[in-house]
Amino acid sequence: MQVYAQQTTEEIDKQVSEFLKANSDSWRNWNIPYEDGKVLFDLIVKNKYTSALEIGTSTGHSTVWIAWAMSKTGGKVVTIEVDEGRFKIAKENIKKAGLERYVDARLADAHMLVKQLPGPFDFVFSDADKDWYTQYFKDVEAKLKPGGCFTAHNVSNTYGGAGEFVNYIKKLPNYTTTIDTSSSSGISISYKNP
Repeated sequence: MQVYAQQTTEEIDKQVSEFLKANSDSWRNWNIPYEDGKVLFDLIVKNKYTSALEIGTSTGHSTVWIAWAMSKTGGKVVTIEVDEGRFKIAKENIKKAGLERYVDARLADAHMLVKQLPGPFDFVFSDADKDWYTQYFKDVEAKLKPGGCFTAHNVSNTYGGAGEFVNYIKKLPNYTTTIDTSSSSGISISYKNP
């Protein structure tokens, strides 16, 4: 079992802020833009979410934002990446940001693992293969707590299944969905009605 040195909130904030600033020009490999990271962070902190699932880690930019929010709420994020190279870089980035204790990183095929994870979750961020967005949602929906939030990235571009997913989730009577356009990518934000 990993033992972590206790850090104050201020120390965590300083380390993460410095990490994000130092790496602001190096996020490639399908990572989210800074603005979208801030959206995820704010959603988690505002709603006090503590059990997150991220589908599609890439090299960890969104994971850092989600884990940073979890450091505020006392929660943890399970993040899944299928590509071993990106997964290794993500683990290094999470470590450099000082957020390891808030992350359960899994090298796995999300098509299989999402179905197997027990949950429950109160926050989900989907940013993997767009043509699987609707299936990811179906696989996790029963594990999403009432009041929880399912978010999906790149929904402003309707290619690869993102448009079909948004049409699907907007029709569900027990979800309230909006689209955040802080960046040109767009994030769908769907709250499960209590």
